[in-house]
Amino acid sequence: MDSFSGYNQIQMAEEDKVKTMFITMWSTFCYKVMPFDLKNAGATYQRAMVTLFHDMMHKEIEVYVDDMIAMSKESEDHLVNLKRLFDRLKKYKLRLNPAKCTFCVKSGKLVGFVVS
Repeated sequence: MDSFSGYNQIQMAEEDKVKTMFITMWSTFCYKVMPFDLKNAGATYQRAMVTLFHDMMHKEIEVYVDDMIAMSKESEDHLVNLKRLFDRLKKYKLRLNPAKCTFCVKSGKLVGFVVS
């Protein structure tokens, strides 16, 4: 599963918004959400995902930046794991990119590797 514009789903801390300020001829702007091009955006996003899914990681799901995989040995467990994952995503208002999501497969690519 792939997060939909994952970095842009992370709200900027109020005190950090001023650090993203830029000026144009029309006005002064700052980011309200984390932009893709900040130096630590990837690490910040990964840390957020680990914080939100820490109790599920390495057991029910794996998360690498904006890629997630739900895993289980039994199909009944898989549905339970997916429900927990979707509930958590909903709780934190995180969205997935449906065009990049695949469900109920025995193997697939994750970070360029085939996982089965």
